[in-house]
Parts: sequence; structure tokens; C-alpha cells
Amino acid sequence: MKAQRYIQILFFLVVCSLSLQAQTNQTAPKREFRAVWVATVTNIDFPSRKGMSTAYQKAEWISLLDQHQRMGLNAVIVQIRPTGDAFYPSKLVPWSEYLTGKQGKPPYPNYDPLKFMIEEAHKRNMEFHAWMNPYRLSMNLDKSQLASNHILKQHPDWCVEYGGRYYLNPALAQVRQHIGAVVGEVVKNYDVDAIHFDDYFYPYKQDGIDFPDQREYDRFGSKFPDIADWRRNNVDLLIAQLSKQIKALKPHVKFGISPFGVWRNKDVDPAGSDTRAGHTSYDDLYADILGWLEKGWIDYVAPQLYWSIGYAPADYEKLLNWWRFRTHSRHLYIGHGVYKVNDNFDTNWMEANQIPKQIRLSRQSVMSKGSIHFSSKPLLNNPLGVADSLSRYYYNHPTLIPEMAYLNIRQPKQPNLKKIKGSGQNSVELSWKYKVKKKEPLPYYFVVYRVDGKRKPNSKDGKHILALTPFGKTHKKMLFEDLTTYDNRTYTYMVTAVNRQHSESSESKVITVRLRNGKAKKVK
Repeated sequence: MKAQRYIQILFFLVVCSLSLQAQTNQTAPKREFRAVWVATVTNIDFPSRKGMSTAYQKAEWISLLDQHQRMGLNAVIVQIRPTGDAFYPSKLVPWSEYLTGKQGKPPYPNYDPLKFMIEEAHKRNMEFHAWMNPYRLSMNLDKSQLASNHILKQHPDWCVEYGGRYYLNPALAQVRQHIGAVVGEVVKNYDVDAIHFDDYFYPYKQDGIDFPDQREYDRFGSKFPDIADWRRNNVDLLIAQLSKQIKALKPHVKFGISPFGVWRNKDVDPAGSDTRAGHTSYDDLYADILGWLEKGWIDYVAPQLYWSIGYAPADYEKLLNWWRFRTHSRHLYIGHGVYKVNDNFDTNWMEANQIPKQIRLSRQSVMSKGSIHFSSKPLLNNPLGVADSLSRYYYNHPTLIPEMAYLNIRQPKQPNLKKIKGSGQNSVELSWKYKVKKKEPLPYYFVVYRVDGKRKPNSKDGKHILALTPFGKTHKKMLFEDLTTYDNRTYTYMVTAVNRQHSESSESKVITVRLRNGKAKKVK
């Protein structure tokens, strides 16, 4: 028995070693979107409870960002409009109850939470995607809790009841105009990097209950073969309108959508995926995501592939391979269901390596450009050590966000790396200059590359990126302190500039230094 037990332990150690080796050998991509959804509806992720003081809200947000930054993430997708309300002062919609405890009530002391959240994210070189739910107006039917300026009270004729909640009616032009105004207010007033919608368009179907829009279909739908095509057209009109509007206001602001992971099942449509999903984006939510990609209305798609590898009704690997051939040159980011780890009937989610394996598969495809994790709280809870694994083996090098070529403005100028000096036994200070001319786009951040020894860093190798540092708009000279050096070692540095669309400049000259007793001597 002891021998058998010894063999079992030895086998376990060998498997762990091989798994660790596979993780360690994982290539560090230079560009990768690494994001997390931060859900505010019913206080899923942030803030942790309603009615927190301004000081507590700010402290909690900073802590959340710091933890995700340490994990290696470079973007947050934050739900700023969960139910026809707002996490910012708006002229169109009321304050959210999930922020202040009562809908319509401002924070105390008053401040602009969205402005604060964006600024703190950008300080950390993290993109901020403003996640908005276009149609959902409530999580229940209790109108007494709604503020007087809520759209359900202002324009009840625009709204419908379905499945125990209220929604804006997608069939109405007034609704599209209202949503456009809400989105426009955010894009105009805030430095967001993207507007983001999830899978909630028409609501998920309730058994035996049809969405109450027959009257509108009878009035507006005569040109369509059936009500399903008409409903899809209603959503199409909104997406096309918002796509044009966002780019007209700020060309660099992206428009992304995270649909339900199955577009259509293959048994319904030969072009669909080899799945047996109970709901589909096209047939049940009336979201023709492939049409939006083909027409170029959206900049990225992030299908919610919240199933495990090998799950028969909807296999992650099969769906990944299906989506990667249907992006029409738009970006593909994969939505991962980290909330299921160690908490699901599918035993595959009891594997600590399930999410890492999914990321490895995703990285094998050049079409897949990153990942988004749902959601912040489950990821920070670190089930089965998944967050540790990601930060240690997958997100352990800084990375640039993938650039969208068609959004790029002029390439930034080359920075001038001037000087490197020792500032302590384990510290080196770099300084460089960047000439700013009128009407030229400013750099958004700089990339510091470093390698050991006397050799030029490879700007195509993510492992050579030491840090990303924001552009100081008030400084003509940029400074960066490298606190990860050792005495009696030689290091080579170079710097590049990156614009708002993540297009990188040419490389600065390289400087090689030898550290000795806290001083850095240039090596020729």
C-alpha cells in the first residue's frame, strides 16, 4: 500500500511539474487585451454595498484597480448604466441606487464618480470601457423606488413590462433617440476609451410569454417577413446609429459588444456553431452580431464563452474556433467565466487549470487578441488559485493593448533617451525628452524596454518590456526609476512613445550601463 501511495504521489508531482513547465513556457505577447468586467447592478462587484460614503467608494475603487493592475490587467469594463440610471451626474437619467442607496440621490459628499474612476484607471495605464445597458430599466416591478426623472415615469409609453422587469421598447424611434442622447452625453463629457454593451438587447425569453410588441409590429413591421426579422432590424438601427455617433464625437472612442457566446446553433443554421445552446444571440436576443461585424459598426466583439473545454452542449474550444473566423478584421476578445471556477455543476470547473487552458487556446489564434474575465469579485477571490496562476505565468509582463489600424492617427515621434544614472544600489533613473509641437497628437504613454547585458532590446518581444509609464503633459523631461536592478550588473535600455490608439513610435537610441556601488557608468 505504501508503494502504491508513493507512486500516486510521484505521478501527481510529475503532472504538476509538466503543467508548471507548460505555463512557464507560455509566450508573453507584446500586445494583449487583459480586462475584467466590473458589474454594479445589485452591487455584484462595485461598490460592495449601497450608500457608501464618497471616501469609502474612492478607497474601494482604488483598491480594486490596484489589485487588478498587480494581476497584470490593462483594462476595466465598468457598468455605469445598469438600469436606466447613472454612475455620473446626468441631465438625462437619475443617479443609480446601487451607488447611493436611493435612486436620484447624489453621493455625499458630492463628486463625479465616473470622472474619478476614469482618472484612476488612466493613472495606471488601464483603459476604461463604459459598460451601458441600453434597454433594461429595472430589476423588479416596484415603481415606488424610481426617481421622478426616471424614463419610466417620464415616458411610460416608451416602456414595456416583461419577465418581472421594465424595458425600453426597441421598436420606437424615440427610444433610439433617448439612448443616443445618453451615450452621447458620456462620450462628450468623459475621457472613456470605449462604449461597451453586453448581451442584453431584447430580454431573454420567458417560457410561454412573448415580448409585448405586437401593436408596434402591426404598425411598423409590414415590410418584414416575420416579427423576428423586424426585431433584429430594430436593434440594427440602434447599433448603426450609435456607431456613427460615437465616431463623429470622438474618433478614438471604440464601440464594443459582448454577445451571448452562441450566435446560432448548427441544427438551425448551417453557418452556426456545433452547439446545443438553449438560447442564441440571433434567435432569442435579436442581436445580429455577425451583421454588425460585417458592416463595421463595432470595433470589437467579446463573446461570452462561459463554458468549459469539452462541455458537450457548448464546448469552449469549438466556440473559440467558430468565432475566430467571423470577425471581419474587427478585434476578438474572449469572455471567460471565472465566476464558475469551483462553483458549477460542470466538474470541468473544478480544475484549477481550466481558465489558464482557455487562455492558452485563445493565444494560439492570431485572430484572438485578448481576454475579459467575468467578473471582478470572483477573480479577486482567487478560486483554486486562478488569479495567482494568471498573474504569475500569463500576465507576468506588461503588455500593450492591441492597436486598431483603422483608428490610428499619425505615429508618435521618437523619444530622445538622454541620460541614465544610478540613484541607489538597486535603482536606476532614466530621463528622456519628447518635443511637442502644436496640432500634433500627444503621446499617451511610453514603453521602457530593458535587457540584461550589452545587446539591443527587441521591441517585438513582450518579455523585454520593463514598464509602461504615462505621458506627463506638464513636463518636457520624462523620468522613470527602475527599482529592479542589481549592483555589478549591466543593463541596456530604450524607450518608445505610444498614442491614444496604441500605435508605437520608432525606437529611441539604446543606452547600456554598468552599475557599481550605486553609480551607473555608460558602456560603449
